[in-house]
Amino acid sequence: MYELQLLVPEDGVEAVSDALEALDALSVGVEDADAQTPAEQALFGEPGMPPPREGWQRSRLTALFPDEAGAREAASLLAAQEFFEGCSVIDVRAVAEQDWVRLTQSQFAPVEITPEFWIVPTWHEPPEAARRVIRLDPGLAFGTGTHPTTRMCLRWIANAPAGGLGRTLDYGCGSGILAIGASLHGADPVDAVDIDEAAVRSTVDNASANGVTLHAGLPDAASGAYRTVLANILATPLKVLAPLLCAHVETGGSLVLAGILSRQADELVEAYAPYLTLSVADEEDGWILMTARRPA
Repeated sequence: MYELQLLVPEDGVEAVSDALEALDALSVGVEDADAQTPAEQALFGEPGMPPPREGWQRSRLTALFPDEAGAREAASLLAAQEFFEGCSVIDVRAVAEQDWVRLTQSQFAPVEITPEFWIVPTWHEPPEAARRVIRLDPGLAFGTGTHPTTRMCLRWIANAPAGGLGRTLDYGCGSGILAIGASLHGADPVDAVDIDEAAVRSTVDNASANGVTLHAGLPDAASGAYRTVLANILATPLKVLAPLLCAHVETGGSLVLAGILSRQADELVEAYAPYLTLSVADEEDGWILMTARRPA
């Protein structure tokens, strides 16, 4: 493998990236060329949402090619293009061969939710203390248990209020990890919905791999009232979804929301005030879990 490194101004990042893909680059990465220097810049934006700009003032683009000839040919072809003005080639160099599968797997160790509840990739054995285990490998859909928002939701599930989880809805299910966790903790029946069909398929596959029964589908598959409604998305869509999510919470039921930064708590409280009273139930690494209960 060989990588081609380029220095590109902000307004050229998109055009050069598209050209590299057209030139059969295996991958294209973009990073701040001034990272770790006084000139470093942050691209601000809510996590998971598009950044306000395409790149940094000086971006380093790294494109991976299968051989040196391909990398050098790409550099030569780019240099002849008008849109490459202001850009420059930093280097073409060999990339050390690695066992990429083993390297990727090494980055995903078992995740402890509680001493008895763990998320364990299939290439690891569960810890001896584990009594409930979700088998989940990194995939196309969000939710491997490594993010604070997912861990907080699963902790809440593991310590669910008296009376149990009952009929449960996982809205924006991603990998299905919350729906699976709820099922393992006695929720029945469980509906998992997402706007992304790939997420729905991932949820079905992961549920089958974990031996749990649930119903997964697009958002219109959610119907009626639930004792537990879970939604780990982001603050902006959660605010828009306030009336819909609250309408699904039955009398005495619980609403559990995540994907919210600590500084966004007041916004969520205000958005949900006409329907339910939210409060912060957990916090980790700048993220919060917010919950509400519909009075009996």
